[in-house]
Amino acid sequence: MKIKLRAIAGVEPATDLWHDRSARPVSSAFTLIELLVVIAIIAILASLLLPVLARAKAKAQTVNCMSNLKQLNACWHLYSLDNADRLAPNNSISLIGGGTASVGISWCPDHANVDTNLIDLESGCLFQYNTSVGIYHCPSDRSTVTVNGQPTPQLRNRSYNMSQSVNGYADYLITVVNQPGISDIPSWQKLSAIMQPAPAQAFVFIDEHPDTMLDAQFGNPAGMQWYPAMWFDMPSDRHNQAANLSFADSHVERWRWQVPKIFSFLGQPPSPAEMPDYLRVQSAMKVWLPGDYVWQW
Repeated sequence: MKIKLRAIAGVEPATDLWHDRSARPVSSAFTLIELLVVIAIIAILASLLLPVLARAKAKAQTVNCMSNLKQLNACWHLYSLDNADRLAPNNSISLIGGGTASVGISWCPDHANVDTNLIDLESGCLFQYNTSVGIYHCPSDRSTVTVNGQPTPQLRNRSYNMSQSVNGYADYLITVVNQPGISDIPSWQKLSAIMQPAPAQAFVFIDEHPDTMLDAQFGNPAGMQWYPAMWFDMPSDRHNQAANLSFADSHVERWRWQVPKIFSFLGQPPSPAEMPDYLRVQSAMKVWLPGDYVWQW
């Protein structure tokens, strides 16, 4: 039976509550338009926040990379203190045509592009001073190990190379062309010998381009007029078109490049726009001077 409120004392009957729509429960669901508005607001906020988060992540990775280089530089200094001022050997190089040449133990005699384990990296003469393998790898470096020329999902162990100027393989041409008395790699053998450029301007470790990471030495024909301008090894640009470098006085810098570093082939010449970057790298290395070596062609 329907219950109705009847008029009392001559008042008109109240609205039938059974049929009164205003008495029904109000729905709390979104309408389609409201849902689309919410989605649009979320999309706008995401477009504003994601670049900020990406920049924050990139900055954190740069800071982490610079910390790695400072720790490697500390190992490099400790080796010199333990060895009467002599610099850590930096003589593991890749040979044209394949293979590697080295004289004794190197700071890191591994092959970053193909090593699937840590055996070679841990055998380097600097590893004893800091056994954290993480300091050898830049967090922004996503390059992977190759096996039989095929890429694998495994990240490489190492992202950094050491300048040829700091006790590099001085007898490179002797090894390659078998000509005694020929050498083309000017380098310092002792820490106290680093004077030109000064320790604050001479880099030790550099964040290297993954496509030229074939050995543990960063080569560059600094001041060698008989060489055309070419990249023996190329710096990376994974830190927002920049690379990190550590210096002989222990500080670390981030160098932003004029142009992106795009690898095409080993020994590629720098483009005209890239020459300032190329010369900047050379300025932070030991320059070959006439009389440094005797040439026997």
